[in-house]
Amino acid sequence: MGSKALKKFLEDNLTELKEKGLYNEIDVLSGSNGPTIHIGHRQLINLSSNNYLGLATNKRMMDAAKKAIDQYGVGAGAVRTINGTMDIHVELEELLAKFKGAEAAIALQSGFNCNAGAISAIMDKNDAILSDQLNHASIIDGCRLAGSKIIVYKHSDMEDLYNKAKEARESGKYNKIMVITDGVFSMDGDIAKLPEIVDIAQELDLITYVDDAHGEGVLGNGAGIVRHFGLEGRVDLEVGTLSKALGVVGGYIAGTKDLIDWLRVRARPFLFSTSLTPGACAAVVEAVRILMESTEYVDRLWENGNYLKAGLKKLGYNIGNSETPITPCIIGDEKKAQEFSRELVKEGVYVKSIVYPTVP
Repeated sequence: MGSKALKKFLEDNLTELKEKGLYNEIDVLSGSNGPTIHIGHRQLINLSSNNYLGLATNKRMMDAAKKAIDQYGVGAGAVRTINGTMDIHVELEELLAKFKGAEAAIALQSGFNCNAGAISAIMDKNDAILSDQLNHASIIDGCRLAGSKIIVYKHSDMEDLYNKAKEARESGKYNKIMVITDGVFSMDGDIAKLPEIVDIAQELDLITYVDDAHGEGVLGNGAGIVRHFGLEGRVDLEVGTLSKALGVVGGYIAGTKDLIDWLRVRARPFLFSTSLTPGACAAVVEAVRILMESTEYVDRLWENGNYLKAGLKKLGYNIGNSETPITPCIIGDEKKAQEFSRELVKEGVYVKSIVYPTVP
């Protein structure tokens, strides 16, 4: 029979979500996630993927993954700290460190796990975290796990950040203070004011932490926001995902050797989850090599993004203040956004509506 209380909770809340237009229907693809996708028996133009560079179906990467499966099997067989570390994991981390211009890197199962693991491994209840108002949900959850005092500053407002950081520092209440920001904000496409953040951090002795999930493969000739601004060596923690521009799955943290050594013994997702599959590691290694060889994919992404923006502006749509190929089309009403999405799908264009709690 199950719990009556749970049944009532689920029925009431699911009904409310559907009535408010907040219930998200999940579409199922019957093939790869590329420029066009197949849902049911229909082919649609795909404008909602985070496969920014099209690498999810790159032949070099697919061949590398197949070869790795033949050599290592489909799974790593253990957590990294027992016997789940293969030489392919080490190769990936060494290449990621080189790619990001850092001393070392550590790979985890997802970008979400990176934020959950890294923040809580460094910060605790005696510390404070300054977090941008529009930071990703994984950053928010990582801050909560740490148990630190969370101080939210207005989105990309450097005066507000400085004042709140100065107040926190002068209060004498906290052992460590960290400032965390997305590199590129996933819904609006704007870029963090990282040089100003780094300067404030240097003056007030803040730990700097940037989540570059939407910046790698996009900014800095593909190497991300730190390279974009020439800030190598001045950002303490650079976090990224292997599942967006790099086209596979997983996440990583780059920084000093001491930082990575600490995370290897204290980041809980690293300690308690089976490591990345060999096929995924091999595919990402190949993706990083592709980006280090040429800017061809990055250049094409920007050309496509600029073309889309110009066309939408000409048609009179509100596309916000994006500074990257991420292009929001702001409808301003959740039910209308969902209806708009459905009508576009009827016309053969797949654009997913994004509603609360992903955005206000």
